[in-house]
Formats: sequence, structure tokens, C-alpha cells
Amino acid sequence: MSLTRDLGRFVADAAFARLPAKAIDVARIGFIDCIATMIAGARDPAPQLLRRALQPTGGEASLYFSGERATAPEAAWINGTAGHALDYDDVASLRGHPSTVLVPAIIAEGEALGASGRDMLAAYVAGYETWAELAWRDPGHHHRKGWHPTGIFGPIGAAAACASLRRLDAPRTAHALALAASQSSGIMANFGTMTKPFHAGRSAHSGLFAARLAEIGFTASPDALEHPQGFLSAVSPAGEVDRETPAQGLGEEWKIVKYRLGIKKYPACYCTHRALDAMLELLARRPLRPEEIKKITVSLSDTHALILRNHEPQTGLEAKFSIEFAMAAAVIARRAGLGEYNDGFVQRPEVQALMRKVGIETNRNYDPEVSGASVWDQVRIDLAGGGSVESEKMSRAKGHADRPLSEVELFEKFRGCLDAGDARIAPDVLFDRLKQLESLSARQLTKIG
Repeated sequence: MSLTRDLGRFVADAAFARLPAKAIDVARIGFIDCIATMIAGARDPAPQLLRRALQPTGGEASLYFSGERATAPEAAWINGTAGHALDYDDVASLRGHPSTVLVPAIIAEGEALGASGRDMLAAYVAGYETWAELAWRDPGHHHRKGWHPTGIFGPIGAAAACASLRRLDAPRTAHALALAASQSSGIMANFGTMTKPFHAGRSAHSGLFAARLAEIGFTASPDALEHPQGFLSAVSPAGEVDRETPAQGLGEEWKIVKYRLGIKKYPACYCTHRALDAMLELLARRPLRPEEIKKITVSLSDTHALILRNHEPQTGLEAKFSIEFAMAAAVIARRAGLGEYNDGFVQRPEVQALMRKVGIETNRNYDPEVSGASVWDQVRIDLAGGGSVESEKMSRAKGHADRPLSEVELFEKFRGCLDAGDARIAPDVLFDRLKQLESLSARQLTKIG
């Protein structure tokens, strides 16, 4: 069995004409949501500091639809970082944030090659399928070992996408995947800092560059993914990874159709979203002021509790990984949006005081379909005057693939993101372009005006 070679053959054969319509629809949503969050996050310090360090002086690819230019590898790096900077980008049940890696790499390389929208959509599906094939070979939770899944699977997914765009043959594609595997990285200890979005940007850059190197003859091991000292073994939390089963159903049973994408309602770690939905629905039924609350208890999995590491956040970045802040924001602001995840709101005395009333109950009642999550999350509020109230048991956040946003809701998020990023292109114009992406080219997509 050679998983690396099998994936190389699959990616080399991937073509828009062979894709099911549902796969194209998911890929299109990935482009829409990622571009929105990329524009919204463009002014964040992380991509701005990275741009300052790289000092791009022009090139074949655009930076966050601003009219500024960079080389394709630089654009993928900066745009990927911008897309993940606000932690507002999509998620999937393949353990990570696929679009903030795949889309920046695909658009940057697509502009360089003059690729069609059909080619870009096919590249997205090839990257997603490759990522999913690897992620689901391990029953363990990578976060528990300290890995950021986006940073370890992302480079390989981006390499697959860019190999597809470059129409590499199967052997060269396998080399690209293997080379990308040696660039996989990203540790959880850096969550809540600028380095977390850097993981996404670096993954996009690494995958794009791996495909370029493979095209001109750069070699890597043809069994780098499944070798006993290869990628899957190295990142496995407990060594229980499946390195031996041949890839089955590639190009026939589409994982992108099965797992799809979850679109975030809140610009924060996805581990907070079910509890946020539960709290906001509870407050809609029973409005409560902070002084009426004695204690808030959130029930969630021990893995999600581990990821939500910041119990006394002082900055907007830190707050994205804090269930205490999420609950306080929901009570005080009745929302948890871009206006709340900033240093000023986090440091408000009433927010800090309410965070200290939040406790966590953990469990290992894992959902077999959602890696690391409980079957449901729930919020209980003990009242200062006695008694308590409970939320509904929330098994899927609004925006999850099983509870998708409507097109109207998706556009509302899109418009809000473009407004937040002071976009140079009208939201309805760009949204319409993305809805008909298969009839455009990469260069037509990114054209300003």
C-alpha cells in the first residue's frame, strides 16, 4: 500500500467535470466565507506585521482584494494569515480550518497561472479530499497532543490543491504531498496569539511552494505519509493511526459532500459556539442581568475545555479561546461579534467580574461525528435569588453543516466582513462573482472595479 502514491494519482486525475454538484457547492461556500474573513482580517496586526517583514514589492497575485500585489507564495502566506486572524473562518469535521489554507493558496497560484474558476473549484475539492483522507485515519484528538490540526494537515491539502492547478502528473503530485508533509507544524501553545493565524498562512505558502518545487523535479519520499517514521505516525496522538488500509473511494465517495463546512456565527474558537448559541437562546427566553447571576456552568468535552485555555483573558485574541469570556459577552452585550472580541471590551470591569462567575464541567461523552466534541453542550445559570435555569442541550451550532446558514444569512456575514475590512469592492458585486465562479478566471475574480 502506498497512500502517498494513491493520493498523488487521485489529485492528478481530479477535474471539474467529474465533480458532483454538491461538492462544487461546498467549495463555492468555502471561497465565499474565506474571502470575507480574509478581507475582514486584513488590517489585523498579524498579517500586517507579516507583510512588513516580507516587504512585497509587487507580483502576480493580489493581497486581500485591496489592489496591492505580491508574489504568489507571499500572497498565499499573508492572505492565509489574514483569513484566520479573526478566527471567524469556516471549520469542518476534518479537524481544522480548510478554507483559510486552501483558498489563499488557490487564488494566489490561480492568478499566477491565469487559472479558470472551474480549475480553482476542482483544486479546492482535491485539497479537501486529501486533507480528509489523512485526518480520519487517526481516532485520536490531535489537540490533546498539542498539535494544531490546521497547521499539520494544511500544507498537504494546499500542496494537493496547487498540484491540481498546475496539472502535475501523479508522481510529481506525490512528491509535492511528501514535501509538504515535512513542512507540517503548528502547536496549541500558541493559540490566542498572532502565531495561530500564522499557522494557516504558512500552510498555504508551504503547500504552494511544494507544488512548484515538485513541478521542476524536487524529490521527496514516495511513502512519506504512511511510512513508520512518516507523517501519520509522527503526528498521531497515541500511535493508533491507520497507515496500512488503502485509500478507498477516492473520486467516488466524496468526503466533502459528507462532511461539508461549518460557517461561523462568532469570530472565536469553534469550541465556544454551541455554548454561545445555548446561552443566547436561554437569555432570549429569560433575560438576565449580571447582578442576577450567581454562577454560570458550561458543560462541554474535556478536549474542548483543553483548547479553551484562557480563563482570565485580557486581550481580544486571548478571549477567542475563553469560554468564560464567551459567556460574559453573551450576558452583557447579548452578542459575541467583532465588536466584543477586542481589548477594550474584554477589559471592561463588568466583563472581568462576570468571567469569574463561570465554571466548566467536562465529560468524555464524545460525538462520533464531530472530532473532540461532546454529543451536546449545555449552559446552567444559578440565580442570585435562588434556583437555576438551564439551556437546551446544543448538539450543533448554528452554521454547522447540519444547521446551515441560509444564503441571506451567509451574505449578511459576508457584507459585515467586507464592511469591517473597508473593502474596495462592493459586497454584492464580489458575492455575485463568487456565486458564478466557474464562469470566471482567478484574475477576473480579484479585479478591483
